[in-house]
Amino acid sequence: MSSTPDEMKADWLARIAAAADLQALEALRVEALGKQGAVTQLLKTLGQMSADERQTQGPRIHALREAVTVAIAERKAALDAAELDARLARERVDVTLPVAPLPRGTVHPVSQVMDELAEIFADLGFAVATGPEIEDDWHNFTALNFPPDHPARAMHDTFYLEPREAGAERMLLRTHTSPVQIRTMMTQKPPIRIIAPGRVYRSDSDATHTPMFHQIEGLVIDKDITLGHLKWTLETFLRAFFERDDIVLRLRPSYFPFTEPSVEVDVGYTLQKGRRVLGGSDHWMELLGSGMVHPNVLTACGLDPQEWQGFAFGVGIDRLAMLKYGMDDLRPFFDGDLRWLRHYGFAALDVPTLSGGVGA
Repeated sequence: MSSTPDEMKADWLARIAAAADLQALEALRVEALGKQGAVTQLLKTLGQMSADERQTQGPRIHALREAVTVAIAERKAALDAAELDARLARERVDVTLPVAPLPRGTVHPVSQVMDELAEIFADLGFAVATGPEIEDDWHNFTALNFPPDHPARAMHDTFYLEPREAGAERMLLRTHTSPVQIRTMMTQKPPIRIIAPGRVYRSDSDATHTPMFHQIEGLVIDKDITLGHLKWTLETFLRAFFERDDIVLRLRPSYFPFTEPSVEVDVGYTLQKGRRVLGGSDHWMELLGSGMVHPNVLTACGLDPQEWQGFAFGVGIDRLAMLKYGMDDLRPFFDGDLRWLRHYGFAALDVPTLSGGVGA
């Protein structure tokens, strides 16, 4: 090996330029710049030199290290490019060969059910409304008549975001699509008939709950609206969705901050070979929540509750899909397992229509 840094530099640059492949280049890098490498050892001698020697030799030694490092990087880039060119030259595709049968993509059950719901409610005169998934506290809670100390505001239910700056309003991931109702009532004049499908977020995870899930809510604002209108709408919707005329509903008094009166809606089912089959009234299962829009909510949106009334309801889209298509666990909806998607997925042309049946 040459003795002076300048002579070593010429020698190393020549060896690096002659490296035939990446493996040989890596060996040279270790030999020069590794812990026991020649250049590394030369750098360690700086501590043993006098001040005058360091002033003379230091810049030369550092220039040697820099030159070797740059040369290795450039040679590696050249070898990578040459290897890519060689691989592209080898890997040719014969376009005359017949196309091999490939797995086809499928429509996710959630997307399919959302299309089915939009088709059903469009026939009932409902428009589809959307809104942001990152919401402020007022639209998500306050305008919906949630008291400041309501448990739903707690951290164990709601995903709050850190404020961007001190004193800024704290944002959150919406816990329901009800803020879409608020935004609609504040920007549109009644009468209003909308559904609000979309993703919502809550801190929960088990076989029937996930931190992110899909929900659809409905809202009607008009004059002289009663619970009878609500019950008829839900019965018509569920009979069309499940494609059964024997769907029976039972309304139970409940409590939601944003509706008064509030009702839980149970759907009747029978047991067939150990599985729940919707229809009849042998057994009951809770399906969704609903009620008449609370006067405080109407007032918060600038509507006179003495003039306008309405009803609202909400149900999980994932749960509807599970009930209709025989799924018993919510978690695979979000696992991305191709086997599950191929089994439960829908063809691209399985477009739901009321005339042809919303179910695929």
